[in-house]
Amino acid sequence: MSNERPPEIILREIFAAAVEHASPDACLPAALPASPPGQTIVVGAGKAAAAMARVVEAHCNAPLRGCVVTAYGHGQPCRAITVLEAGHPSPDEASVQAARQVLAQVDGLGPQDLVLCLLSGGGSALLALPAAGITLANKQDVSRQLLRSGANIHEINCVRKHLSAIKGGRLAAACSPATVVTLAISDVDDDDPAVIASGPTVANTTTAEEAQQVLDRYGITTPAAVRRHLASASAATVKPGDARLDRNVYKVIASPATALRAAATAAESMGLQARSLGLLNGEARMLGARHARLAREVARELRPGDRPVVLLSGGETTVTVKGSGHGGRNSEYALALAIGLQGNDQVFVLAADTDGIDGSGNNAGCIVYPDSLQRARQAGIDPAAALLNNDSGGFFASLDNLLVTGPTRTNVNDFRALYIRPPAS
Repeated sequence: MSNERPPEIILREIFAAAVEHASPDACLPAALPASPPGQTIVVGAGKAAAAMARVVEAHCNAPLRGCVVTAYGHGQPCRAITVLEAGHPSPDEASVQAARQVLAQVDGLGPQDLVLCLLSGGGSALLALPAAGITLANKQDVSRQLLRSGANIHEINCVRKHLSAIKGGRLAAACSPATVVTLAISDVDDDDPAVIASGPTVANTTTAEEAQQVLDRYGITTPAAVRRHLASASAATVKPGDARLDRNVYKVIASPATALRAAATAAESMGLQARSLGLLNGEARMLGARHARLAREVARELRPGDRPVVLLSGGETTVTVKGSGHGGRNSEYALALAIGLQGNDQVFVLAADTDGIDGSGNNAGCIVYPDSLQRARQAGIDPAAALLNNDSGGFFASLDNLLVTGPTRTNVNDFRALYIRPPAS
């Protein structure tokens, strides 16, 4: 029976089911297009890009060439497709060089050619080519501030697109008149193609004025070159109706919602009651506090002999950084939840990012045990102070409760599972 096994093992298996569903090996082969009369050029960006390119090479019979960029440590061996690595979550010079190589691959194509674009979460930082008049340092400065501000991914990518020479449909425009087929592993809750990797192959409806409003809303200190660019006509992105996008096809092949369903199926197969809370956002610590209250309510409703309940959710929270500690969205959520649970002996929690990296650390997230707060206090660690200092990563590291998976080479955003067992008697 499922409740005879350690809850943390069950949680790890449910998380693994979500990640496996979104792996390129599982979701990509069936979506590959037919070979064109002309050339097939493969480009792409994201934490899954190298793994996606490897799958393309394994399943495509046509001659291939191309270039994809992924995060450092996420590379995979490919034969015909060049795999580059660059910085994430902040772009670096390698991101700029990768964008230039991608544009060089699609230069001078004709109507018989096919560009297969492989996108996944992380693509915005990895494929970074500053617009004319803006330096990489300008983009890095703005990016770092936005990532610490509490801005959501839609707002961040709105800014990124208007400071870029490749995002916001510009890559697809450079491919014209070739056909462009984009296969995307989505890391955004509504699977909006204009948001995934900042939409390099689709039209963009946001404006430079909206990008400036995002910067103002979060009090971002903006370099003068960025302000000048956003006020100029050159900041405009490729808009709906542009003829250069007429031959574009876009497919989302895995997403946060489909991964959550795969996790629920896995939980039910283990004999658990799976309840999906859906794709959620907002401040990580606030969501953790709400989920602590919900878990306590469910725990009170269970009776001896009932099947354990697993509450599942995905999406992407935000963290407004005010302290000097380290951690990520998932560990901050988990620490707030642990504080709210106050050692409830029926509840275990796993919170992790499906890409294997929570924030910028080397862990995917963490696991909360009923005795987590007790062990922390015995070690002289104040949970509330750790949360106030944004030191959730340090908190769970001190308990040896970080979840380390290594790069998963996919990304369907955050994953949270609360295992609630019935009382013993």
